[in-house]
Amino acid sequence: MIKVSYEYPLTTITSGAMLGNGITGETLWGEKNVLNITLGSGNLWDHRGGMAWTPGQNYKATKAALEAGDMGRIREIFASDTSSGVKRPSLIPVGRLVITLPENAELLRYEQDLAAGIVKVIYEQNDKEKVLTFCADMSMHDALAGSGLTDEMQITVIPSYELTAKANYKWLLSEHSSLAEHGFEAPEKFAAENIAGFTQKMPDDPSFTMAYRKFDDGTFTLIFRRDFSGTPETLQCNDFNTIRESSEKFFADYWSTVPEIKYPVKELEELYYHGLFKYGIMTNPAGCPAGLQGPWIEDDRLPPWQGDYHFNINVQMCHLPGLKAGRFANLKNFFDMVLSWKDKLRYNAKCFVGIDDGYMLPHAVNDRAVCMGGFWTGCIDHACAAWVAGMMFDYCEYSCDMDYLKNEVYDFMLGVLRVYRAMMDQSADGKLCLPLTISPEYRGSSIDAWGRNASFQLAATHQLAANILRAEKLLGIPADPMSLEIRKNLPLYSITENQLSRDTGEPPKKVIALWEGLALEESHRHHSHLAGICPFEVIDPFAPENEELVTASIEQWTVLGMGLWTGWCVPWASQIFSRCGNGDASALMLKIWKDCFTNYGGGSLHDGRYKGVTYFSQIRGEVMQMDGGMGAVTAIQDQFMHVFDGQIRVFYGVPPRLNDVSFKDMFAPGGLKVSGSITRKGGTTVSVYAPRDTDLRLKVRNSEEFSGRIKAGETITLHLNDGKLVRA
Repeated sequence: MIKVSYEYPLTTITSGAMLGNGITGETLWGEKNVLNITLGSGNLWDHRGGMAWTPGQNYKATKAALEAGDMGRIREIFASDTSSGVKRPSLIPVGRLVITLPENAELLRYEQDLAAGIVKVIYEQNDKEKVLTFCADMSMHDALAGSGLTDEMQITVIPSYELTAKANYKWLLSEHSSLAEHGFEAPEKFAAENIAGFTQKMPDDPSFTMAYRKFDDGTFTLIFRRDFSGTPETLQCNDFNTIRESSEKFFADYWSTVPEIKYPVKELEELYYHGLFKYGIMTNPAGCPAGLQGPWIEDDRLPPWQGDYHFNINVQMCHLPGLKAGRFANLKNFFDMVLSWKDKLRYNAKCFVGIDDGYMLPHAVNDRAVCMGGFWTGCIDHACAAWVAGMMFDYCEYSCDMDYLKNEVYDFMLGVLRVYRAMMDQSADGKLCLPLTISPEYRGSSIDAWGRNASFQLAATHQLAANILRAEKLLGIPADPMSLEIRKNLPLYSITENQLSRDTGEPPKKVIALWEGLALEESHRHHSHLAGICPFEVIDPFAPENEELVTASIEQWTVLGMGLWTGWCVPWASQIFSRCGNGDASALMLKIWKDCFTNYGGGSLHDGRYKGVTYFSQIRGEVMQMDGGMGAVTAIQDQFMHVFDGQIRVFYGVPPRLNDVSFKDMFAPGGLKVSGSITRKGGTTVSVYAPRDTDLRLKVRNSEEFSGRIKAGETITLHLNDGKLVRA
């Protein structure tokens, strides 16, 4: 197991070592002789504000306003409720614990043991290296514990109420800059023997308490409680050894099921393991599903974009690594939350398209599915629901949880597709179209940010319909006529001509359009016109009917470049290149992400760390989001193995001249576990373990003959018996 190490100074909150348990998250950052521990929480919501759907927020009224060019009417339809004085719900920062070392001490580095979840902070004093050790409480009772304190050290707790009053950000991506402006009262501080902290009242939600308790052996425990009403002396906690044992036990279990990889590009191998370490914390099934920042909320401001659940790619990206990693409980926790919103999502669909049996999920919500409002294109982006439904189906296929598919997921998929069908027009010849669609965040929320048959929405609809038909086959029930109709009569994508002929001298080529008549005009962070390749996987780049179209579309996308990209879209680009068999470009995207879109402590950034790659660099301060880091893990998984229409494709994203590459026990549909290796002497080998009877369709991309059995690019089809290990 890889150990990671980064050198101090680490001067931003999100550049520190990350610990946590799924409810709380801690970062250990600082410089010179000051170590800061920022405590955040992934479920500390101020639930005021947001947009409740009403019958007035319907498809017909939206379409009429857009066709009339009436931006005022659009703003009126999708306005937030400000009766509470707050526009949107938001996660709330907690506070900071500051450990001040002696003046003659200096922080050197942190070393993180991923196998046990232990962080050692190394500092120098009197020319000797000394250690502070930290671990998170995975028993979920407390937040964190530390050891190695000396009498010379001072500990202070600072509430976020005070920190937010002093912060000054270039461009704050939240409604207010301080808790006071957000309607919070000053916290109540307390101190008793060996314990100190504060209690912060919330305007409409339960209060929270942050404190630490010191012990005589140089250890301490960091405590986080909701709605605590006792005295400081009654604030009990676990000790360091108990918390360390909980961490070691948790990670021993976690890593026992995670697939191993071997990658000669060591920086990418570290991305994989360090990323999966953070994934295990962030999506701990005993915690809360992760939003944009997981539990690592900065302590000196309200989080960017409220730290909410963004469903137009970001939250999906945060959770995707669990699929091939076999961490199914981590995924199910996320899906259970979405399914608990069914009544609200059904009401949304009733308001929007007038049906009683649909589900509609807008792109940005809190933990109660309250829509943030204001951004009209996100509110009507129905691919948000389709994408989550697709992930749910993948979970059922990979984990073989047919009860969940039958009792929960199948109904959700059908309900989401019914909304799409209600949005469609049908011509006399039976052909279907989506007359009002958007491509995520393209043209922002302007009056012209829409068109007919957006390729993103078409791809999402086709994947959903195809998954419903696959689900019915698995469940042994008749095929859904609506899904069959959509697969037959709805276009797979929109096509237009590219805009490159003036520069290349070549005649215009057919490319995948954003929507009818609109080719990609500029660099953009959402590669949504290519979503049929990834993530929706309904366009096979190697199918003869698609090859020229996909090649021309990738060319145009490449020419327009990365100038307006953000962090999370770079791993997405890596995935697209893997699907197209371009391993060199896939690996390059990940190297660029690691270099430009992580901070000095390895933290995942929304914007670039330095200028020169993208416009979105150093224009609004450091913005940490977990989607890019988790997307990088998924992109590495995809380099080794991805699935198209039930066919397992191996090594399509690995650079062709790379040797000494391997992966072991990566999960695939049907509960299969796939392993493979490329070595200079042994060539390419693949093995598949089947825990139950299932069919295997396998394709391997490599220039050499595949172990004498099949040629590169050919497909092998086998029926595997329960417990069978097949090597090819």
